[in-house]
Amino acid sequence: MTARPHKILTAYSLPFSLSFAALSLLPGLLIAQDHFNPKGFQPSSHTSSLQSALRDSLPFEDERDFEEARRGFIAEPDSRQIIGAAGNIVWDMTRYDFLLTGEDHDSIHPSLQRQATLNMNFGLFEVVPDFLYQVRGFDLANMTLVKSDTGWIIFDTLLTDETAAAAFELATEQLGEFPIKAVVYSHSHIDHFGGVHGIIDETEVAAGEVQVIAPSGFMEEAISENVYAGNAMSRRAALQYGRLIPSSPFGQVDSAIGKGLAAGTTGLIAPSLVIEDDYETHVIDGVTMVFQNTPGTEAPAEMNTWFPEQKVFWAAENITATIHNIYTLRGALVRDALAWSRGINEALYRYGREAEVLVSSHNWPRWGNDRIQQVMRAQRDAYANLNNQVLNLANQGVTINEIHNEYKVPESLQQQWSVRQYHGSEFHNSRAVLNRYLGYWDGNPATLAPLSPTDSAPLYVEMMGGAAAILGKAQELHDGGDYRMAVEILNKLVYAEPQNASAKDLLAAVFEQLGYQYESASMRNVFLAAAQELRNGTGSVPGPRGTSPSLARAMTTSQWWDAIATRVDSERADGEQFVINFVTPDTGQEFVVELSGGTLTNIEGYQSNAADATIIMNRTDLDPVIMGQTTLAEQLQAGVGSVLGDSSVLFRLAAVLITFNAGFEVMPGTVTQ
Repeated sequence: MTARPHKILTAYSLPFSLSFAALSLLPGLLIAQDHFNPKGFQPSSHTSSLQSALRDSLPFEDERDFEEARRGFIAEPDSRQIIGAAGNIVWDMTRYDFLLTGEDHDSIHPSLQRQATLNMNFGLFEVVPDFLYQVRGFDLANMTLVKSDTGWIIFDTLLTDETAAAAFELATEQLGEFPIKAVVYSHSHIDHFGGVHGIIDETEVAAGEVQVIAPSGFMEEAISENVYAGNAMSRRAALQYGRLIPSSPFGQVDSAIGKGLAAGTTGLIAPSLVIEDDYETHVIDGVTMVFQNTPGTEAPAEMNTWFPEQKVFWAAENITATIHNIYTLRGALVRDALAWSRGINEALYRYGREAEVLVSSHNWPRWGNDRIQQVMRAQRDAYANLNNQVLNLANQGVTINEIHNEYKVPESLQQQWSVRQYHGSEFHNSRAVLNRYLGYWDGNPATLAPLSPTDSAPLYVEMMGGAAAILGKAQELHDGGDYRMAVEILNKLVYAEPQNASAKDLLAAVFEQLGYQYESASMRNVFLAAAQELRNGTGSVPGPRGTSPSLARAMTTSQWWDAIATRVDSERADGEQFVINFVTPDTGQEFVVELSGGTLTNIEGYQSNAADATIIMNRTDLDPVIMGQTTLAEQLQAGVGSVLGDSSVLFRLAAVLITFNAGFEVMPGTVTQ
């Protein structure tokens, strides 16, 4: 199936320009499977024994999820790949066919393999006859289509234009051709709005033909969450989502809330209706919807939706078929587990006691009020228990460096599939809760200002008797299945001797077994990605992409200057001092930009009488700079805009900016380029 053609923009590393990391979720690479050889990295006997015990202890007899995931299937397209305009593979479900053989793989946690198999659903599904449909398996998220009086209301537009266009094309083929009357963004993560240009155009919104609806704070959060730390977040997202790990029983098998990330074009259309109140009722093309704002839950800006006439509750990403991330390993603000639990509880009592269908932006729906209440209560209890029990332990003196080994999910919750730890995990989520309340310090002065690992590791290695002694003991720990203890000493050796191939190989083997054992897809991917980098180096890491025009337009001018400020090298800049008045006549905005104290700041709504220079440029002419296609200086030299006063301030600023390396080293001794 071929999507609507779209031009793919490239990022440029030009001085004084800004290239976006693609917000919270950069699209991943689709690795050719024939280039992957597991080289005999099989699960150890210790790992196999653990997986066997899990198969005996978990409630595999409960197959309701499989029945629900298959329910309402209408059709899938002829091809299980989605091809972009340039002939590139944007999405490929065939890379996961090994999950369809029915074979148990000891290299995958049995519970995670179950989830990964459930996420193999691919196609169009009827959820509520003649009213609500979903396209699942076309991207990390689902596209949900609500039939209105004269057309469709689309909830979430997937990550890329290509996958969104393909999903809507399948729905049109099967259900008939109807216009899109509204698009609802459930929240501010890009896998829920990035594909919007695949199904609607900005001109349709401007003309009032299509309404775009979003929760309070959507635009600010959609742009800001990942721009400022975008380069680092992009690198870490590659680890969390296994972007560079081929899919196989020994590699990337799932992303918990979906298979993975599509590799296409992203964009954004600003909402025409923002839901500002806690609860708002709107009738859109004959469909009554009650929007429930749930800020500070799975996303800083997110909302559920209740359809009172159909008794359907849309849970956005607040309730999926997994426990989510309180702290996401790609990096983001720590979420509030208690607020999340309260949001679910409020929804349960307002809507859940009547609901007959529960549908969300990932995974599959649930039907029947008893089933819905069970799932909602389990999720409510899981987030509340995480918050409350971590604080219970913290108030007894358990620290952030111990909490992940002390916090245990109650057995009654462990026996419910809907709250297993596929996306988040009790390990990093428990540390996140403690960090939210008490911060990263454990109270021990020795950890308050610790040495960097590269500085402290040589002393450890020397006192442990050198590399040979560590390798001997680490091999013994590895062979005995004591992998976490082996990590403790091997990690020190690798930091002390980054080029020690034997140490890196053994640490990779240990990471691999731990990756096989973890239920969390995020943790599995991180450990397997690190093992691959230790053995083979980082290779070619895709850099942050240039943003699409719509994303550039969505970014405020002040946010762009803030992002430029993160690139200032304070050591170089210290001693430099200047003031720039910056004016965008087409928007009527004025800014003062100052460099002082080695720091760049900006403020909107003012002009300085002591400015060294005044730069005048329409905001529309600034967009190519934000996209990384040119620089501010080049625009001015080309006669686009004007500068009054001392134009050398631009070159003085450019001289103190650094360009981020998208493939920076995570594990020592792994950079190969």
